[in-house]
Amino acid sequence: MRLILSSTFQYEAYYSLYMNILQHCIDSGTVLPGFLVHNHVITNGFDLNVHLNTKIIIFYAQLGRILDARKVFDRMLERSVVSWTAMISGYTRNGCYGNALVVFREMRRAGIMANQFGYGSILRACTGLRCLERGMQIQGCVQKSRFFDNLFVKSALIDFHSKCGRMEDAYDLFQTMSKRDLVSWNAIIGGYAVQGYPEDSYLVFRSMMRLGQKPDSFTFGSLLSALSGDSCLMKVSQVHGLIIQLGFGSHNTLGGSLINAYAKCGRIESSHQLYKSMKEKDTISCTALIAGYAREGNHNRDALGLFIEMTRWGMVIDEVVLCSILNICANIASLNLGRQIHTLAFKHQPCYDVAIGNALIDMYAKSGEIEEANRVFNEMELKNIISWTSLIAGYGKHGYGQKAIALYKKMECEGLKPNDVTFLSLLFACSHTGLTVEGWECFNNMVGKYAILPRAEHLSCLVDIFARAGWLEEAYHMICKMNIKPNASLWGSVLGACSIYGNTFLGEVAAKHLFDMDPENSVNYVVLSSIYAAGGAWDNARLTRNLIKMKTLKKKPGRSFLHSTKSNIVLLQPS
Repeated sequence: MRLILSSTFQYEAYYSLYMNILQHCIDSGTVLPGFLVHNHVITNGFDLNVHLNTKIIIFYAQLGRILDARKVFDRMLERSVVSWTAMISGYTRNGCYGNALVVFREMRRAGIMANQFGYGSILRACTGLRCLERGMQIQGCVQKSRFFDNLFVKSALIDFHSKCGRMEDAYDLFQTMSKRDLVSWNAIIGGYAVQGYPEDSYLVFRSMMRLGQKPDSFTFGSLLSALSGDSCLMKVSQVHGLIIQLGFGSHNTLGGSLINAYAKCGRIESSHQLYKSMKEKDTISCTALIAGYAREGNHNRDALGLFIEMTRWGMVIDEVVLCSILNICANIASLNLGRQIHTLAFKHQPCYDVAIGNALIDMYAKSGEIEEANRVFNEMELKNIISWTSLIAGYGKHGYGQKAIALYKKMECEGLKPNDVTFLSLLFACSHTGLTVEGWECFNNMVGKYAILPRAEHLSCLVDIFARAGWLEEAYHMICKMNIKPNASLWGSVLGACSIYGNTFLGEVAAKHLFDMDPENSVNYVVLSSIYAAGGAWDNARLTRNLIKMKTLKKKPGRSFLHSTKSNIVLLQPS
């Protein structure tokens, strides 16, 4: 009897010790003691204990060793709802959303009903996959259970609907909550921010503050990500003041968010001053400022200087920084600098990230190296619609209209659906290479096959295609029939074509519209005067020229961008 009591006490002591050590490893991220405990559990015959195995699964999942967690799970002869939940949660935390759905389905087949944490985790997996159909099925299970009004589950449902673009459903769920915590508020604020509703995001934030709920750094980060444009500048300033007032001013993450928000509101100088005032500058703040410089377009030297500082400080260079710098290289057509960034990108990521690959295609295409752009495209393991569209646009700018059409057809064969930007690039390529029939076919495919509503830019390109081909009457009739108000670019295409083909009547019509839309642009007067002169109407030509003098208009001088071949920026210094 004493031996039995002794062995029972020893078992409970070891069990308690193992559980405490594993919990400490989970909380602190310590690795080695957890491995030792797992070894002891196996050698001392504790490997059949459900609670210990569950704790080991959580330990491995926390470390990111999800395969080891799965091995422990598969060896379990008995599993509790907590064991299943630990495996589902582990997969979700490590981004293996599909695996989480498979385990959840197996749990249901085994007759185990999920708890609130299981439902919360599987809903987050559906959110990660943006899988609306599966998420709705799980919501049905939740509604039949006793966890529908659970705060944790309701917040996960709000996050799921908002991230899947169903903001009305998300808000309806939010309104049904009798009690709300910070996670719930963050879910609805973040949802409006992600879906591009800055005003709604700000209004919900104000409601939260009025009800006495204190925000955290995630609240401010989501809100700031939504605010952009001149109209939001006052709101950004108010949020900035609140961040300082509530003691979040020292958070570097929020510093980066504020830098980014000011830059998106067109106040890059405020972003720069904020960056300078930061005691500790990290990758987030540097990345935010470089992205702001790249977006502004007039601070290329500042962006490059900051990037050089980042490399000298040994900061982590992520894909956001590389894409921003590549965008600058593309805009200034700096091939030398772009190739250095390409080398740096390859050093950090031997396999191209999709965003970096797209930026490289754009940079090489704008720098005159279309074959290099094509090589980058072919080397990309994963491509998205932006990858294909970037190369199509590159071919169009280099005068390879047929190659642009061929690439578009290949993209269709691969099952990718073109978007409005793809068709705009195709129409541009056709207009600049004389592919009138192909351009008309692309336009018909856009409207008929893909049901994409044409914008003014598409119609302008189509009119330009007709005008360049000499189909001036067809171009004019299209302008008269379309339900979008013609812009200056569109009438400019017609006026330019009238100058080429000597159509005085349509030239006058186009010029009249242009004089109303853009009266300060002297080029329109000069082109109309040239049309009159070519047709022998010298009096009209002289009168049009006199209008330029009467309105004291001046033609903007042409400019060329020269890049020195002697002074190059060197980013990668030899070590």
